[in-house]
Amino acid sequence: MRILITAGPTREYLDDVRYLSNASSGRMGYAVAAAAVAAGHEVVLVSGPVAMTAPEGCLLVSVETTEQMGAACLGAFGDCDGVVAVAAVCDYRPRVRHEGKLTKTGNAVSVEMIETDDVLAMLGSGKADRFVIGFALEASNPREGALQKLRAKNCDAIVLNGPEAIGAESNSIELIDSSGSVVAAWSGPKSELATQLIEWIDQRWS
Repeated sequence: MRILITAGPTREYLDDVRYLSNASSGRMGYAVAAAAVAAGHEVVLVSGPVAMTAPEGCLLVSVETTEQMGAACLGAFGDCDGVVAVAAVCDYRPRVRHEGKLTKTGNAVSVEMIETDDVLAMLGSGKADRFVIGFALEASNPREGALQKLRAKNCDAIVLNGPEAIGAESNSIELIDSSGSVVAAWSGPKSELATQLIEWIDQRWS
């Protein structure tokens, strides 16, 4: 199969120097990409800025902003059999990006925020016969939040994890399928979780 995988954070710029982002290391997305390549799949890896080297054998598309990630994913998805959307995409961006660098004035600064495009929802709405697997990082009412995301974004399955996953070497995750049932629960190094997830995908779609 040819699998689209997203990884890492996105950045939304306040000015030409400062941006809003998150602490995603990209480790899980890159582990999924490596596991997919090891399993014999072709991989298109759309990655936000991370301090990692892309796994050998995959096609890397580097992006910064959510808009760029959305465009790259939509451009690649038509030639893929499915997507595993691991990236920690910014949900909001400043309404205005200022030119140059904002300077201190001694006064409070207010920034109006607007929602970014929902990359996973865009892929889910146009998936046709392709599979869509998302990741949900939830802090409160985690399973409820994951189920809402699963249905709202037309996913075939969603991986639920918590804030402790950010930047960590290991993680604990639940895999929830389209019926809303927890079909797997795994703990361990992210490389092992990635292998288990790819094996599950192979069993269902290969």
